[in-house]
Amino acid sequence: MTTIGRPVRSDRASSTQEAILVAAERLFAEHGVFAVSNRQVSEAAGQGNNAAVGYHFGTKADLVRAIEEKHRGPVEELREQMVAELEKSGGSPGMRDWVACLVRPLTDHLESLGSDGSPTWYARFAAQAMTDPAYYNIVVKGALSSPSLVQVVEGFNRCLPDLPADVHYERNVMARNLLMHTCADRERALAAGASLHQSSWRAAASGLIDAIVGLWLAPVTPPE
Repeated sequence: MTTIGRPVRSDRASSTQEAILVAAERLFAEHGVFAVSNRQVSEAAGQGNNAAVGYHFGTKADLVRAIEEKHRGPVEELREQMVAELEKSGGSPGMRDWVACLVRPLTDHLESLGSDGSPTWYARFAAQAMTDPAYYNIVVKGALSSPSLVQVVEGFNRCLPDLPADVHYERNVMARNLLMHTCADRERALAAGASLHQSSWRAAASGLIDAIVGLWLAPVTPPE
Protein backbone atom coordinates (compact mmCIF):
# COMPACT_ATOMS: atom_id res chain seq x y z
CA MET A 1 0.00 0.00 0.00
CA THR A 2 2.89 2.36 0.80
CA THR A 3 4.53 1.54 -2.52
CA ILE A 4 1.36 2.44 -4.39
CA GLY A 5 0.82 5.61 -2.39
CA ARG A 6 4.23 7.17 -2.99
CA PRO A 7 3.87 7.76 -6.74
CA VAL A 8 0.41 9.24 -6.17
CA ARG A 9 1.77 11.67 -3.58
CA SER A 10 4.73 12.47 -5.83
CA ASP A 11 2.46 13.19 -8.80
CA ARG A 12 0.24 15.36 -6.60
CA ALA A 13 3.24 17.34 -5.34
CA SER A 14 4.52 17.80 -8.89
CA SER A 15 1.10 19.00 -10.03
CA THR A 16 0.91 21.44 -7.11
CA GLN A 17 4.39 22.79 -7.84
CA GLU A 18 3.53 23.37 -11.50
CA ALA A 19 0.30 25.16 -10.54
CA ILE A 20 2.28 27.41 -8.20
CA LEU A 21 4.91 28.16 -10.86
CA VAL A 22 2.26 29.07 -13.43
CA ALA A 23 0.33 31.28 -11.00
CA ALA A 24 3.48 33.01 -9.74
CA GLU A 25 4.80 33.69 -13.23
CA ARG A 26 1.52 35.32 -14.24
CA LEU A 27 1.15 37.41 -11.07
CA PHE A 28 4.80 38.52 -11.09
CA ALA A 29 4.48 39.44 -14.79
CA GLU A 30 1.34 41.49 -14.21
CA HIS A 31 2.16 43.20 -10.91
CA GLY A 32 5.90 42.87 -10.28
CA VAL A 33 7.66 40.49 -7.92
CA PHE A 34 7.74 42.80 -4.90
CA ALA A 35 4.00 43.55 -5.00
CA VAL A 36 2.91 39.89 -4.92
CA SER A 37 2.91 37.86 -1.70
CA ASN A 38 3.41 34.11 -1.37
CA ARG A 39 -0.12 33.99 0.04
CA GLN A 40 -1.53 35.54 -3.16
CA VAL A 41 0.41 33.02 -5.25
CA SER A 42 -0.94 30.12 -3.19
CA GLU A 43 -4.51 31.37 -3.58
CA ALA A 44 -4.12 31.90 -7.34
CA ALA A 45 -2.74 28.37 -7.64
CA GLY A 46 -5.89 27.01 -5.96
CA GLN A 47 -4.11 25.97 -2.78
CA GLY A 48 -6.15 26.08 0.41
CA ASN A 49 -2.94 26.12 2.43
CA ASN A 50 -1.48 29.62 2.19
CA ALA A 51 1.94 28.27 3.16
CA ALA A 52 2.08 26.11 0.01
CA VAL A 53 4.69 28.28 -1.69
CA GLY A 54 7.03 28.12 1.29
CA TYR A 55 6.49 24.37 1.64
CA HIS A 56 7.24 23.56 -2.00
CA PHE A 57 9.81 26.24 -2.89
CA GLY A 58 11.07 28.11 0.18
CA THR A 59 11.52 31.86 -0.13
CA LYS A 60 10.19 34.15 -2.84
CA ALA A 61 13.72 34.31 -4.28
CA ASP A 62 13.67 30.50 -4.54
CA LEU A 63 10.35 30.73 -6.39
CA VAL A 64 11.72 33.34 -8.82
CA ARG A 65 14.75 31.10 -9.40
CA ALA A 66 12.52 28.08 -10.08
CA ILE A 67 10.53 30.02 -12.71
CA GLU A 68 13.72 31.20 -14.38
CA GLU A 69 15.20 27.69 -14.39
CA LYS A 70 12.00 26.28 -15.87
CA HIS A 71 12.49 28.46 -18.95
CA ARG A 72 16.28 28.48 -19.06
CA GLY A 73 16.46 24.81 -20.09
CA PRO A 74 14.42 25.14 -23.31
CA VAL A 75 16.15 28.42 -24.25
CA GLU A 76 19.55 26.85 -23.64
CA GLU A 77 18.66 23.87 -25.81
CA LEU A 78 17.66 26.16 -28.70
CA ARG A 79 20.87 28.17 -28.32
CA GLU A 80 23.01 25.03 -28.30
CA GLN A 81 21.41 23.98 -31.59
CA MET A 82 22.11 27.37 -33.15
CA VAL A 83 25.73 27.37 -32.02
CA ALA A 84 26.21 23.83 -33.33
CA GLU A 85 24.81 24.90 -36.72
CA LEU A 86 27.21 27.85 -36.79
CA GLU A 87 30.15 25.56 -36.11
CA LYS A 88 29.04 23.10 -38.83
CA SER A 89 28.69 25.87 -41.42
CA GLY A 90 32.42 26.62 -41.30
CA GLY A 91 33.82 30.05 -41.99
CA SER A 92 33.96 32.79 -39.41
CA PRO A 93 30.63 33.84 -37.84
CA GLY A 94 30.06 37.59 -37.79
CA MET A 95 28.48 39.81 -35.19
CA ARG A 96 24.98 39.38 -36.62
CA ASP A 97 25.34 35.58 -36.36
CA TRP A 98 26.27 35.80 -32.69
CA VAL A 99 23.54 38.36 -31.90
CA ALA A 100 21.03 36.01 -33.53
CA CYS A 101 22.19 33.33 -31.09
CA LEU A 102 21.33 35.72 -28.27
CA VAL A 103 17.92 36.78 -29.61
CA ARG A 104 16.30 33.89 -31.45
CA PRO A 105 16.43 31.24 -28.70
CA LEU A 106 14.35 33.57 -26.51
CA THR A 107 11.89 34.63 -29.22
CA ASP A 108 11.52 31.06 -30.52
CA HIS A 109 10.80 29.89 -26.97
CA LEU A 110 8.17 32.59 -26.50
CA GLU A 111 6.60 31.66 -29.82
CA SER A 112 6.40 27.99 -28.78
CA LEU A 113 4.81 28.90 -25.43
CA GLY A 114 2.00 30.74 -27.21
CA SER A 115 1.61 28.30 -30.11
CA ASP A 116 -1.87 27.31 -28.90
CA GLY A 117 -3.03 30.94 -28.82
CA SER A 118 -2.86 31.28 -25.04
CA PRO A 119 -1.08 34.28 -23.48
CA THR A 120 2.52 33.92 -22.35
CA TRP A 121 4.08 35.56 -19.31
CA TYR A 122 7.79 34.74 -19.27
CA ALA A 123 9.16 37.88 -21.00
CA ARG A 124 7.09 40.13 -18.74
CA PHE A 125 8.12 38.13 -15.67
CA ALA A 126 11.82 38.41 -16.58
CA ALA A 127 11.49 42.12 -17.35
CA GLN A 128 9.86 42.71 -13.95
CA ALA A 129 12.52 40.68 -12.13
CA MET A 130 15.31 42.56 -13.93
CA THR A 131 14.01 45.88 -12.60
CA ASP A 132 14.06 44.65 -8.99
CA PRO A 133 17.52 44.70 -7.36
CA ALA A 134 16.52 41.81 -5.10
CA TYR A 135 15.96 39.47 -8.07
CA TYR A 136 18.08 40.97 -10.85
CA ASN A 137 21.00 38.61 -10.33
CA ILE A 138 18.76 35.55 -10.41
CA VAL A 139 17.72 36.35 -13.98
CA VAL A 140 20.89 37.94 -15.36
CA LYS A 141 23.72 36.09 -13.63
CA GLY A 142 21.78 32.86 -13.73
CA ALA A 143 21.54 33.12 -17.51
CA LEU A 144 25.26 33.89 -17.78
CA SER A 145 26.04 30.52 -16.19
CA SER A 146 24.80 28.87 -19.39
CA PRO A 147 27.79 27.30 -21.25
CA SER A 148 26.38 28.05 -24.70
CA LEU A 149 25.67 31.68 -23.73
CA VAL A 150 29.25 32.07 -22.54
CA GLN A 151 30.39 30.73 -25.91
CA VAL A 152 28.10 33.16 -27.75
CA VAL A 153 29.30 36.14 -25.70
CA GLU A 154 32.93 35.24 -26.38
CA GLY A 155 32.25 34.97 -30.12
CA PHE A 156 30.31 38.20 -30.08
CA ASN A 157 33.08 40.05 -28.25
CA ARG A 158 35.61 38.95 -30.88
CA CYS A 159 33.55 40.81 -33.50
CA LEU A 160 33.19 44.03 -31.57
CA PRO A 161 35.12 47.17 -32.43
CA ASP A 162 37.57 48.40 -29.82
CA LEU A 163 35.32 50.16 -27.32
CA PRO A 164 36.22 51.93 -24.07
CA ALA A 165 35.39 49.75 -21.07
CA ASP A 166 32.68 52.09 -19.79
CA VAL A 167 31.01 52.22 -23.22
CA HIS A 168 31.16 48.42 -23.51
CA TYR A 169 29.48 48.05 -20.11
CA GLU A 170 26.84 50.67 -20.91
CA ARG A 171 25.93 49.12 -24.27
CA ASN A 172 25.78 45.65 -22.76
CA VAL A 173 23.12 46.88 -20.32
CA MET A 174 21.29 48.71 -23.13
CA ALA A 175 21.26 45.64 -25.36
CA ARG A 176 20.02 43.38 -22.55
CA ASN A 177 17.20 45.77 -21.68
CA LEU A 178 16.29 46.27 -25.35
CA LEU A 179 15.97 42.52 -25.85
CA MET A 180 13.95 41.67 -22.76
CA HIS A 181 11.71 44.74 -22.58
CA THR A 182 10.90 44.65 -26.31
CA CYS A 183 9.88 41.01 -25.94
CA ALA A 184 7.84 41.91 -22.85
CA ASP A 185 6.05 44.71 -24.74
CA ARG A 186 5.21 42.37 -27.61
CA GLU A 187 4.04 39.67 -25.21
CA ARG A 188 1.81 42.20 -23.43
CA ALA A 189 0.33 43.42 -26.72
CA LEU A 190 -0.37 39.87 -27.87
CA ALA A 191 -2.15 39.09 -24.60
CA ALA A 192 -4.28 42.22 -25.01
CA GLY A 193 -5.13 41.40 -28.62
CA ALA A 194 -3.56 44.67 -29.81
CA SER A 195 -2.44 45.14 -33.41
CA LEU A 196 1.30 44.66 -33.94
CA HIS A 197 3.68 46.06 -36.50
CA GLN A 198 5.60 42.77 -36.70
CA SER A 199 3.35 39.88 -37.65
CA SER A 200 5.42 37.13 -36.01
CA TRP A 201 8.02 36.48 -33.34
CA ARG A 202 10.49 35.65 -36.11
CA ALA A 203 9.99 39.05 -37.73
CA ALA A 204 10.28 40.71 -34.32
CA ALA A 205 13.54 38.83 -33.74
CA SER A 206 14.97 40.14 -37.02
CA GLY A 207 14.15 43.70 -35.96
CA LEU A 208 15.78 43.15 -32.58
CA ILE A 209 18.91 41.72 -34.16
CA ASP A 210 19.15 44.75 -36.47
CA ALA A 211 18.73 47.13 -33.53
CA ILE A 212 21.21 45.39 -31.24
CA VAL A 213 23.88 45.15 -33.95
CA GLY A 214 23.33 48.83 -34.71
CA LEU A 215 23.58 49.73 -31.04
CA TRP A 216 26.94 48.00 -30.66
CA LEU A 217 28.37 49.46 -33.90
CA ALA A 218 27.19 53.02 -33.24
CA PRO A 219 29.97 55.63 -33.11
CA VAL A 220 31.25 56.72 -29.73
CA THR A 221 31.03 60.41 -28.94
CA PRO A 222 34.30 61.65 -27.36
CA PRO A 223 33.96 62.82 -23.74
CA GLU A 224 33.23 66.51 -23.40
